[in-house]
Amino acid sequence: MTLVTLLQGRAGEPVPVPIPNPGPTPGTPLLTIVQQVCAVVGVAIPASVFNAINANRTMQEMLQLANEMAQRIAYDNREWTLLRKQQVYYGDGVTTAFYLPADFQRMLLTSSVWRSTQTQSPMRFIPDFDEWMQRRVQGYYDSRGEWTLTGGQMHIYPVLGNGQTARYGYLDKNCVALASGGLSDHFLNDADTFRLNARLLKLGMIWQWKAQKGSPYAEDMGTYGDAIAMLFGYDSPSPIIIGRNPISFNARVAYPWPVPT
Repeated sequence: MTLVTLLQGRAGEPVPVPIPNPGPTPGTPLLTIVQQVCAVVGVAIPASVFNAINANRTMQEMLQLANEMAQRIAYDNREWTLLRKQQVYYGDGVTTAFYLPADFQRMLLTSSVWRSTQTQSPMRFIPDFDEWMQRRVQGYYDSRGEWTLTGGQMHIYPVLGNGQTARYGYLDKNCVALASGGLSDHFLNDADTFRLNARLLKLGMIWQWKAQKGSPYAEDMGTYGDAIAMLFGYDSPSPIIIGRNPISFNARVAYPWPVPT
């Protein structure tokens, strides 16, 4: 049986119709989202969010709510695959302190810093800066290399030589696509869009608005919770076991080399 036959189905059998993926659907302008929220919570539907906003208390609240909910969804609930990024530092034999990316929100929860000269184990993180300074004064360091964060920089020791690299994963803080071009962590224009799911932002704004105004909101919060839980699955599904690999490749093993026989 050929691959084409598998895709088309056997003779006489109906070909399955693909199910649309209800995953993230960015692209809805902020104004449209706010208008939909206003229609549900019972306030006047605006022609603009930003025009004359200084004289419009309702739109001031809507804008602050949109920014807060967008950032809450982007940063607090999950490390969305769309916002995961990689940073690579290139050694020159001199530099030991490297600036964090401009769009850095935080490192991923399972992030390690990997040195190109040590591919089996990540570098050791030194969380206490006083300990970091003590180790530098003593001239002592872990054979895998060490790193810490301070002053908006990542410090790496020993120094990365020419051609050596250090890399890690982090979360992008820019959850808004600007209509004028580029990205931001907050809305600046009616036409700006949320980079993740626009419906999720709308549902979050609805329940939070009702909660802030003292209206019943439990059902709306439940609808939001169901929606975000569904998107979690589409964004990062469980590993699929194929062939003879019974564990996820993300699993850490104590002895990564072949077992001697």
